[in-house]
Amino acid sequence: MQSAQSLSPKDFLIKLSENSGVSGYENSLAPLVIEEFKKLAVQVDTDSFGNIYAHRKGRMGKYKIMLAAHMDEIGLMVKEIDERGFLRFTTVGGVDPRILLSQEVIIHGKTPILGVIGSVPPHLSATDSDKAVKIDDMGIDVGLSLEKIKETISVGDVITFKRNTIDLLNGRMAGKSIDDRAGVVVMKVCLEELQKIHHNHDVIAVATTQEEVGLRGAITSTYTLNPDCAIAIDVTHATTPDTKGMVETELGKGPVIALGPNFHPVVYEELVRVAKENRLPYQINPIPGRSGTDAWAIQITQGGVPTGLVSIPLRYMHTTVETLDLQDVIQAGKLLAYFIAGLPEDLEEKICY
Repeated sequence: MQSAQSLSPKDFLIKLSENSGVSGYENSLAPLVIEEFKKLAVQVDTDSFGNIYAHRKGRMGKYKIMLAAHMDEIGLMVKEIDERGFLRFTTVGGVDPRILLSQEVIIHGKTPILGVIGSVPPHLSATDSDKAVKIDDMGIDVGLSLEKIKETISVGDVITFKRNTIDLLNGRMAGKSIDDRAGVVVMKVCLEELQKIHHNHDVIAVATTQEEVGLRGAITSTYTLNPDCAIAIDVTHATTPDTKGMVETELGKGPVIALGPNFHPVVYEELVRVAKENRLPYQINPIPGRSGTDAWAIQITQGGVPTGLVSIPLRYMHTTVETLDLQDVIQAGKLLAYFIAGLPEDLEEKICY
């Protein structure tokens, strides 16, 4: 284990948020995650799918506890370069077309190229200006001639949003791809806490790939590890003035523990018990069906894995101004560490139905 100075949770989140790693192209983000995990784990490795594994040994090492948070982000991809030099594009993952117009973007060609997303101004358009512009009616302007564009940009190049994180009041932050790089930060906080306390079981923190396009990294990494217990870390919707009662989760009131058929009841009960015992704030999120997170894939891998889900409240999901409270991230990391440290030696017996 190395002794290099670890980044603070805030600085790590900023670096992750401002870096690029669209689903399937996380290799540009991987060195940053590996570098930070190496400071906290006895072994860090990757697989052919791009998942990153940080291993931390327990005192007994009989059972394996998996933590999983996805590091990929939604983005765009060049699908056509028209004769006037505008880039036509499609989406990678669940991009809301309403957020696209006027965004600054980075096209990851032979060299990174800046561009802006534009469309016909309402002054010149006969279409209803009250309706969102369709993706097919947008184009990316990079300011180059068609000849120059073809020297550096090709169909299939990925595109990310250009956005720096910003500090808001009361410890809140906003930026892009906080879904789910905040979860990667949670795992880092957990590993830091585990350096200070004893734990019986081995812990493997996995930064998974391609969650936004089908939970693929969670499927492959869970099959590889075949863990005895797992916790997925993701984000969940937080209240805003316009949610009008559809959402109950709030920023700054602690991590969110999910319950429902996607989650093992003993894992849920133990997370709640640990939160109460350690006076950590927490919220509850009942999910009656599919969670849409890595937990969904982890739970049904091989013979089945007892799985839980801890989420960070997040406003404006899948936009470039995703907003969270940093304390929720830190509290989630501590909750996971205390959960792991509190697991009994007879883990298999404890979590059988």
